[in-house]
Amino acid sequence: MIAELSKPSVYMKDPQRVQKTMESMLKAGSNTLQVISDFDMTLTRFSFNGKRCPTCHNILDNSKVISDDCKQKLDELLKTYYPIEIDTSLSVEQKLPLMVDWWTKAHELLVEQKIRKDLLATAVHESEAKLRDGYQLFFDHLHQHSIPLLIFSAGIGDILEEVIRQNGVFHPNVNVFSNYMDFDESGVLKAFKGELIHIYNKREGALLNTGHFQELRTRPNVLLMGDSLGDLAMADGVQNMENILKIGFLNDKIEERKQSYLDSYDIVLVEDETLDVPNAVLLYLTGNK
Repeated sequence: MIAELSKPSVYMKDPQRVQKTMESMLKAGSNTLQVISDFDMTLTRFSFNGKRCPTCHNILDNSKVISDDCKQKLDELLKTYYPIEIDTSLSVEQKLPLMVDWWTKAHELLVEQKIRKDLLATAVHESEAKLRDGYQLFFDHLHQHSIPLLIFSAGIGDILEEVIRQNGVFHPNVNVFSNYMDFDESGVLKAFKGELIHIYNKREGALLNTGHFQELRTRPNVLLMGDSLGDLAMADGVQNMENILKIGFLNDKIEERKQSYLDSYDIVLVEDETLDVPNAVLLYLTGNK
């Protein structure tokens, strides 16, 4: 049906189900569609020229806005908690308190740095963050067809928005749910706002924002994109869902995680740094216009 689905990086447990879901979504029309996506390592690249690309948190970690001592402490947190995050032998319930610890400690370290709001754009500009190849078509096509794009991210909303803005694709149909910084009147970071969003509570984030999903109740068809099993819960706030097509990016620890991704996502993209498949799916669902 779609040539891109025969790329060597594409794996599907049940191609017939994928086809049936897409046909059903096409029939319903693009005015019934919404896209729900993670950001780091989903809309952004995992690596470029053999080097890891930064997440929203890493952009700050690697920037001049924080001290070397803080960088070291954040790196120690990463080395402690990232292996836990991707450990397939642990349940979500076991990981949950540890993820909260990680994010809370990282945020506390950042607040201590008294980061200035006016330096964030420079930090992003000087970083090696990259949206996946094909991002322009992805964001522009959704905008042209008035399809809402909801981004749920455990990253830092201010940084995330800046990445999209600097790439020229922050269109009005883009809505971001993330951890936002709270600055004092002189523009210095004093705290993070609201409830902590981390990799395993995006379901709560989705349910807390059901008001937002209410506006989208005429859009019961969902294209969901993520790079972790925690991302699968991002659409839990969608009521009366008719169809959901889940695309998962498997970037790291391929062999040990491949089966769990195939069991959970409809389409699994292995070490694929492009948005070719999501773009092809979107073009199909909007009648190739």
